[in-house]
Formats: sequence, C-alpha cells, structure tokens
Amino acid sequence: RSTRGPRAAILEMVSSVPEHFDFPKEEEEVLRLWKKIDAFRTSLKQSKDRPRYTFYDGPPFATGLPHYGHILAGTIKDIVTRYAHQSGFHVERRFGWDCHGLPVEYEIDKTLDIKGPEDVAKMGVAAYNTECRKIVMRYSKEWEEVVNRLGRWIDFENDYKTLYPWFMESVWWVFKQIYDKGMVYRGYKVMPFSTACSTPLSNFEAGQNYKEVSDPAIIVSFPLDEEPSVSVIAWTTTPWTLPSNIALCVHPEFNYVKVKDNTTEKVYIMLEDRLAALFKQQEEYTILEKMVGASLVGKKYKPLFGYFAHLKTAEPNKGAFRIVSDKYVTAEEGTGVVHQAPGFGEDDFRVCLQHGIVQKGDQVVCPVDASGRFTAEVNDFQGQHVKAADAHLIKKLKELGRLVHQGTCKHSYPFCWRSETPLIYKAVPSWFIKVESIVDKLLACNKQYYWVPDFVKEKRFHNWLKDARDWAISRNRYWGTPIPLWVSEDHTEVVCVGSIEELAQLSGVRVTDLHRDSIDHITIPSVRGGAPLKRVPEVFDCWFESGSMPYGQVHYPFENKKAFEQSFPADFIAEGIDQTRGWFYTLLVVSTILFNKPPYKNLIVNGLVLAEDGTKMSKRLKNYTDPVVIVNQYGADAVRLYLIDSPVVRGDNLCFKDEGVRDVVKDVFLPWLNAYKFLIQNVQRLEREEKVVFKADEDFVPTNVMDRWIVSFTQSLITFVQKEMEAYRLYTVVPKLIRFIDQLTNWYVRFNRKRIKGDFGQPECLQSLQTLFSVIYSMTRMMAPFTPFLTEHMFQNLRRLLPWTLSDENASIHYIMFPKPRSNLIDPTIEQAVSRMQTAIELGRLIRDQKIIPIKYPLPEVVVIHRDSTSYDDFKILKNYILEELNVKELTIASDEKKYGVTLTGVADNDRLGKRLKGDFKKVSQSVAAMTTQQLEEFLKAGQVTLEGHTLTVEDIKIRYGVDAAMSEQYAASADGSLMVLLNIVQDQRMVDEGVAREVVNRIQRTRKKGGLKPQDSVTVVYRAQAEGAGEEGAKAAASLESVIGTHQQYIESTTKGPIVSYSSTTYDLSNPITKEEHKIKGLDGIVLSLWIVKSDSQPPQQTPPSSTPTCRFVTPPSSTPTCRFVTPPSSTPTCRFVNLQLVPGSKLSPPGFQATLLLENPVGENLLTLDQLEHETNLLLKCFVPRKLFFYHVEKGAVELVKKIPSSGETIYVSNKELVLDQNAVLPSPSFSLHPCCQFKNYTAGQKGWTILIENPKGEKIFSDSDYDRFVKNLCV
Repeated sequence: RSTRGPRAAILEMVSSVPEHFDFPKEEEEVLRLWKKIDAFRTSLKQSKDRPRYTFYDGPPFATGLPHYGHILAGTIKDIVTRYAHQSGFHVERRFGWDCHGLPVEYEIDKTLDIKGPEDVAKMGVAAYNTECRKIVMRYSKEWEEVVNRLGRWIDFENDYKTLYPWFMESVWWVFKQIYDKGMVYRGYKVMPFSTACSTPLSNFEAGQNYKEVSDPAIIVSFPLDEEPSVSVIAWTTTPWTLPSNIALCVHPEFNYVKVKDNTTEKVYIMLEDRLAALFKQQEEYTILEKMVGASLVGKKYKPLFGYFAHLKTAEPNKGAFRIVSDKYVTAEEGTGVVHQAPGFGEDDFRVCLQHGIVQKGDQVVCPVDASGRFTAEVNDFQGQHVKAADAHLIKKLKELGRLVHQGTCKHSYPFCWRSETPLIYKAVPSWFIKVESIVDKLLACNKQYYWVPDFVKEKRFHNWLKDARDWAISRNRYWGTPIPLWVSEDHTEVVCVGSIEELAQLSGVRVTDLHRDSIDHITIPSVRGGAPLKRVPEVFDCWFESGSMPYGQVHYPFENKKAFEQSFPADFIAEGIDQTRGWFYTLLVVSTILFNKPPYKNLIVNGLVLAEDGTKMSKRLKNYTDPVVIVNQYGADAVRLYLIDSPVVRGDNLCFKDEGVRDVVKDVFLPWLNAYKFLIQNVQRLEREEKVVFKADEDFVPTNVMDRWIVSFTQSLITFVQKEMEAYRLYTVVPKLIRFIDQLTNWYVRFNRKRIKGDFGQPECLQSLQTLFSVIYSMTRMMAPFTPFLTEHMFQNLRRLLPWTLSDENASIHYIMFPKPRSNLIDPTIEQAVSRMQTAIELGRLIRDQKIIPIKYPLPEVVVIHRDSTSYDDFKILKNYILEELNVKELTIASDEKKYGVTLTGVADNDRLGKRLKGDFKKVSQSVAAMTTQQLEEFLKAGQVTLEGHTLTVEDIKIRYGVDAAMSEQYAASADGSLMVLLNIVQDQRMVDEGVAREVVNRIQRTRKKGGLKPQDSVTVVYRAQAEGAGEEGAKAAASLESVIGTHQQYIESTTKGPIVSYSSTTYDLSNPITKEEHKIKGLDGIVLSLWIVKSDSQPPQQTPPSSTPTCRFVTPPSSTPTCRFVTPPSSTPTCRFVNLQLVPGSKLSPPGFQATLLLENPVGENLLTLDQLEHETNLLLKCFVPRKLFFYHVEKGAVELVKKIPSSGETIYVSNKELVLDQNAVLPSPSFSLHPCCQFKNYTAGQKGWTILIENPKGEKIFSDSDYDRFVKNLCV
C-alpha cells in the first residue's frame, strides 16, 4: 500500500540518517539553518520577559588570532550561558574587544620602526593614534568566523569596544569615584619596566611571563675607606646596575668573616656561610677575623665609578656609598652582601629610603631612559642598552681591578608579555591606586562568591590578594584612555574630571572623542588664578579599562543605570588561570573600592592549554595544529567536548593532542549517532512495513524492566546534571553524560535491538521505540549546551515525531527548555539491579577473554554468587538478559562459595607499595602471597590488615579469584567486590555447532555490508564449504560445516532476514552476483566458506495487459453493474479495492473541492486498510501531519451514518472535522458508487500479485512522472 495516497509525504516526515556521517559538513548545514532562522536573536526575543542572568565577557585583543585558550574559555562561557537560557533565563551575551594598550602600540612600533618616545614626538600623537586605530580590529573578522564556527552564540553587532567614547567616559567616571575617595596618589616607585615598549608594567603583568635564562654572575670588590686593603665583596646578576650603586647591604644578625685569598693575598669581607661562592677548597683561604653584620653598618667605601661620587659625604651615617643592614639579605646565594641601586630594585629603594640615602619625593639615581639605554650621566656607556652593556661593564671592572670573580647563573627571569623581551626594574613616576590599604576588604569580598575549582580561590588568589601592592595604573604611552587629571606645573592644584559634560563645563570645550589627540590641547582655568591646568600625559593601563568593563559596556552611570544596578554583580564569568593576577583581580579591586562587594557571583577558572609535549603553544615553533584545521577535520563539537572533558576545566593544564579530538568522535559521537540512527530506521520501518505512524508520547510510562531502567537512569542523570550545573561543576557533568551514552548504546540498545526492530510484536516494538525516543530526546536537550551542532541536527528530525505543531517557536533545540526530572520514573532499586547485572555480565566477559572462548560459542552455565540474598530477585528478573549476553544456557544464583571451590589469592600492588615500603616491599609482598583464602576473606571484611609492621588497605592488595583443582576443569571465576561469577567452560558438540552457526551469521552480515545492502533489501545467500587442499579430513570438515549450516538454517535465515541456499542445490546464476566473499571460520582450519549474494527475484515487473479484468472483488449498488467479474477497457478500473473521499458541505477543512482516493488493499488481499489508518491517511492527504480527530460519513439505506467499518469498494466517503447531528434531516450530496477512482492510476502485476499505483492524490496533485513511475515499479518489484 506504499503508493496509497501521500506515502511519500509520510516517509519525508523524518529524514534518513546518512550512512557515512560527515560531522564538519553537517555542522556547516546547522550553521546555515541558524542563519536562516536567525536562531540566536530569536532565542533572545523569546526569553526577553524572563528573569535576567548576567554574564561578563572578558575582552580579548583583535590584533592576534584566537588560540585554544580562547576557544576553551569561550566554550565554557557558551555552555554555561546556553544552559542558563535553557533553564528559563534571559541571557544577554555581548562580545567585547580590548582595543588599547601595548598589544596595539607594539605592533605599530615594529611596523614604523619606532625606537622610543622621541620618534612618536616627531610624527605626532594624532598621527600615531591614527595608525593604531587602523589595526585595532585587524583580525576581528577572523575572530567572528572562528567563534561562530565553534558554535558559540554571542552578539558581535551589539559589542563593546574599549575605544568607544561612551566606554571611555565610564572609565573616567570609575576613576573619579576612586580619586574622590582619596585612593589615588602620584609617586616614584620601582616597577617592572618594558624597554621595548617604553612603559612600566604592573606586578601581575610582570608575573605572567617568566623564562629560564642564563645571566652573567659576578663578584665585585668595594674597598673600605678606613682600610683600603680590605674590600667588601658583593655578588650580582645585573652588572648594568653597578654604575648606579650607592650603598651595600648586609644582614644585621648573620656572621661575616674577614678572609684572605691565599692565592692573591687580597683580603675580603663576606658571609661566613657563603665562602663556597668564592673558594672551592678550605686550603684556598685563611679566616682572619669574624664579626656580625651589624658591626659593618656605617662603614664607607670607594665607589666603583665616579658618576655619582658627589653623593658621598664625610658625615657619619649620612650620604651615599656606605654599608647598611636589612633582613631581606639571604644566605642562599651570593656573598651575603647585596649592592644597592635604588633606581633599579624595589628592596634597594626601600632600604635606601629607610637609611636616608634617598629622600621621599627626591629624584632617584636612575641613568637609564625609557628605551633602556644609558643616559649621558653614565658617559662611558651612553646610548648602550643596559642588557647589551653587561659585557662592556665587566671588561671595565676588570680594567679597574674591581672584578673578583666571573661566572654565569641560570635562573627564572620576567619577560614582557607583549614584546617577549627581558624586563628591567626601574624607578618611574606613576599614578597609583592604594590597594594595600584595602587588602582586608579584598579578602572579605573574596569570601562572598563562588569559584570553580575552589582551591584556586582559597590558595592562589587568596595569597595574591593578601600580598597585594599598590596598583600603578598609568602608562607613559599614547593609545589608551587618557587619565582625566588636569594639574598645575607644580602638581599642587589637581582637578579630576569624571565625564564629557564635566570637561565641557570646566574648560568650555565639548568633545566627542576622548583619546589624547582629542583632549591633550584642552586646558582648565586655575581657580587660584595661576596658569591654566594641563592634562597629565599618561594614559590608563589597559587592565584598568578591563577592570571597568562592567560599567563601560553599558555606559554606566550615564545610561542603563537601573538595569545595571538590578543585575550587578554578574551571575557568571570565566577565564584562564593566568587571569587570577589579571582580569579577575582588577575587576575585584575596582568593584571593592566602588561598592565594597565583588563584581561576580560565580567564576570558573580553567587551566592552560599546552602543546602535546607540555611546552607553551608557539606559532613560531609550530608545535600544535591550527584550531581551524582540527575543526574542519573532526568538527567543532568534538573540539568542545574534548576540551571540556579534560583536566583543564579543573584548573590543571592540558597537553592538547589531536588524537584526543578524534577519539571523541570515535568513542562518543559515533555510538550516540548510531543509537539515534537506529531509532530513525525503526520509526521508518514501522511506517513502511506495518503502516503505523510513530508519534512520541511525552507522558509515556514504561513497563518493561529494561525500559524502566534506562528511563530511570535518564531521569537520575537529569537530576544530577541540574545539580552540578547549578554548582558550575562542568568537570563532573561531562564524564557522566559520556558514561550515559555508553549505557544507552552498549546496554539498552544492544539488549533491546530485536524488540525495537519489531521481532517481538508491535506492542513491544512501540513501547521500546517510545522508550528509546524519550531517552534520546532527553539526552539531546541535556547535551545541547555542550554539543550544539549534533544535538541540533538530531532535533530537526526528532521534532517531527513530537505531538506538537511545527512552528518558529520550536524551530531549534536551543529554544527548548532543559528537561525537568520526572521523579515518579526514578527507581533506584531497578537501577541497582541492572548495575549488578552489568557487573555480572562484565565479569563473565572477562572470563571468556581470559579463557579465549568467543561470545559466539554457547556455554552450559553461569553461576552468580552474591552474599546479599536481596539481590537474588534482581538476577532472576534479569535472567534472560544475562543468558543472552553471555550466551549461556542456564543461570544459577548462589551464596555458598565453598560449594564451587572458590579460592582467593592476594598480590601486593607494586605501583602503590613499591615506593612507600622501599626495602620492606619484598617481604610484605611475600606475606601477602602467603595469605590463605580465609585470611583474605577476613581482610576484605575488615578493610585492612597489618603485615610485617605495615598496615595495608584494600587498595594495596589485588585479589585474584579462582577455583580449586577439583573444580578448575569445569569452572573459571572472576569477582568484583561482593559479586562473583563462575562460568562452566565445558562445551558439548551441540554448543560448538551453535557457535559455528553464529560465525556463519557473522560472515553473511559482513558480506552484506560489503555489498552495500540495507536490512530491507531482498536477497538470497548461496553458500559453499570447501577444503583448501585435497584429502579426506578436509572433505569431512567441509561436509561437517555444510551440515551445521543445514541444521541451523532456520536460525541463520531468521537472523539474517533472508533465505540461504546450498551451492549444490541452487538454480541461481552466480556469474554476476551482488557481491561474493570467501571467509575462514574460527576453529575450522583449512576450510573456506564461499558466499554469493544474489537478488531473490530477478523477474522484471510486467505491466497489466490491455483488456485486463479486476483482480479483486468489489461491491456495487443494486442493479447498477454486474455482480460478477467482467471485462473493461484498458486501465478502466483499478486492480485493488478503493474508496473516494470528499468533504462534508460546510466543513472547515481545506482545500475546498477536495477529492482524493484511498486504496483498501495493495497488493490484492494484503495490507488491508483499518479505520485508524483511514483517519491517519486522510489527515496526510489534507496536509495535516499532526494527528487530529476526523469524522467519516456515508449514506446507508438512504440515511446518513457514521462510518463504523471499512466501507465497500467504490463507495464515496464524506469527511468532517466535527461530529454531525444525525437526525432525519441530515443530508449529504447524493450517495455515489463508482467503478473508477477520482484520481489517475495504473495497474501492474508482479509474479502472482496485482497492484494499483495512484499517479495523483489528491486529485490534480501528481505523485509520479512517467520516469518516476518506472523507477518506482522497478524498485518495488526488486
């Protein structure tokens, strides 16, 4: 009946799943769908009236391409925000861009060969900023393409950029609030300084990029004024700082010695514990005197160079070039004497300030310019970069006789995160925020929000906050938000501006842009009547802008004030672990000062993505595959799931492996896809073969035990996922989801394959299909945030099986809410029962593997031993599954291990105990091996045992199970905890033959697969067994195989769904088969099984000849036509019985004038139409693909009657969408019988069967062209 009415339309309701699924290609199809339906914006429109869920996106720079770190963080953000949307929230997601600062300026400096500030001055700030503006969004298109391709939904059109004037104005407002609180000051401070970028960096920037380097390590002498023949010696790894030396520092409590070098006769003062730094052996030196460090304080010495000799005074304990003390000096390296250059060391500056060598507010000795070159003050090395000058300085010291020792030192050193050049520490004037004064508040705020993982919050971030230093927020650069301070020349009059309007009021100049080139010329009149105030030249550190993004992105407080305050703090943010000293920190500092509360409620911090070898990913080294290449090879979903299901989500590092992404496809997606494909195939089979249209029942409650289990397991998983996602623990969710896929595919589908395929009847088929649909649909909704593409692909098919009208409201899986757990379906008892069954089956499989007995070969018995008698019923209920899966004949449930001679053997775990016990491991291992079965059972009950003075737990001893000699020939054992399984491994010949029959089935299926055949293809298998060589034994073995196949023919045919024929009795032409293969059968050496697959019926279809007569009986009105069969003109009447359809007058059904035909059978006598199918098929003809109630009427004995049984052939049936009032006044158009359908048709015969094919249906709507008809008939015949 496949051509009765709109069968083609029915089969199009769900699409077949491609045999070879190309994940990247299918993802691109999904992207096109999202674009077509404007999915992201549509989802936002749908959720606009829901509660708000606030998310902040940390702004990246668009001057470089996205890497795996960006992809990881973006994936985490996308998963959480998608889940929030699916949980009933409105989630605004705006992309942000960091547009200012060193990343942009450094690119311009390289391009234009700018060496320092003087080069910028020559070209002008306006021209320089114009160049910066040109490249700010250099890779924005690539960013958008990559982000979209990865499936992340975020708004690029409504983005925020830190260069927008409204964003910059909010930054000004933030700064003014901080300034007005007295939290800003200007001062000199030794800071990390990038000479390549000519600007200071903050401490957290300097901490981002440490590298192992080798630096010169030298010891230099400083002769004492009071005793010129004695020199204090100091060690340093920065020779370039020696021209700026103005003091020496010792530890006041350490022991120092005056020591003579026996080789050179020179006398030095150094730390006693560090003599090895200069002398290899004791014979090389003589100790002349010992002293404590405090006794050296105040002694003056001869400067190394004369550059700053004028700072030396004759007054005691005053001036430079004297010895001071401080406890920061260590005894771990050097000579115990640290040379002091306060312009280049934070501790040096502090110590010299403390001892009055430098004065607060005075200029510090710092003869190095912003490019890292010596100034004229150090005339011998003027113009040389400090790092390049090291070698020249060492040479000079040698000439001066001040170099005592020369070597190298390998140590960790900070590099500029942007230019990759070594940093120096340099005293610079800067604007600071007083962070040290609010450390207690920062620590208090840190306790008010939630981190995942929490150890980063409690340790790493807590420690960073505890030791927080004042934050230098100014940069001596050009492309950034200018610091809004207008000052007098002596800095005694300062005005802080907080908005564009305030600047206009103070200066009389209104601007539309806030960059330096737009405002540097603006002055503000002095309220004191002095010279106009000018803006300070510095710009903000770009980290200050990032820390102000919650306010800048919405132009707070100038706009969106109420909306911001209602949604602050943010519900969620996420970035990498390196942001603990970056964005997380700056957000918290700014928010704490402004509002005394954290700016976020929940935070996920991820680890770093490294190259496969554990090194940092490097484009230069090419030690990783480009993300775009991986996505194009395996798909974005695979990349997303690989990253999320890794240590990196727990704050650890991930060594990225391409194979890991491939394995996600192989081990997760393909099994999941196969379960979905199996569902769709059997929905189509049900419609095709049984004429039943499957519709999902969302209130379905299963009764079958395995159905109940997988549904309960699914509902438990939904509960778990909701709980964990609310706690932002993605790292616990993904492994559970992946394990669930294994439970679904390798247990439920595997165990219920025959039920789902209809082998146990239609009721069982429908129940198992409902179960499988329910589980896959629930899983699709659960996985949607994690794998947005594959779930969307599946949903587009699944939604057609749901009992709803297809509409824009349900056009995407991402519009659908996360499933709510149905607690009434959760059954912990049945979940535990199936879990025990699974353990028993896995133990049985393990025994088969150990004994090399393939699963195809049946065994007589499996014995399950469990000490808990309550488990017996579990195994009895699930008995058939255990028997079938382990391929055994009988299940025995027992509690007495001794009856079966079970023995236990202990083996010490070498990996756990080897390192722990060291020398004692051998004797402990021997004691474990000597434990009896009884002792081991007692050990398992107690959980621990003491042997040779060491306490061992169940993790330390591996238990191996076996059977005693008397039973070992019959049984093999394995156990897991309290559950033990024994397999009877003795096979009789009947079982061996069954195994061979299963092997034959396997070879037939493999041959069918090679021939590209589908389950529904009608084919015949021809087989022949032959010996590879001559000989009686080979002939007997071949005959035995043929005999086994003959004996098990019924089993083989029912399993392979097709007939098998022996080569010796076949009449088929085997010269051109569909496919042919030769196989070996396990255990039958020297025998070849040849298989041919041919078409079961190769006769071509025959068109019904002219003047044919009806094949089937039909009923006509009295006296209108003959009752007996008769001859009609060619194609005048159909071969099969039929009814015509019309609409009841006044019915609201459409279209008006509707006429159609339904066949009551096809072929003759088969596929008989039922009343339910009459309603279903009529709905489809009326273009209604969602079931609705219809009413059918005909005229019976002159009265209008409701159709209660299938009508007679040729009758006209009238259709209504509402029930008619049937009384004597009810009328229909004149009752009519017809020998002819109202639609065009053709008859044909195939073999002994007669068919009718409708060429159009409804009337006027063609189904087949002539060529389509010919192809259809050919395929149907085959």
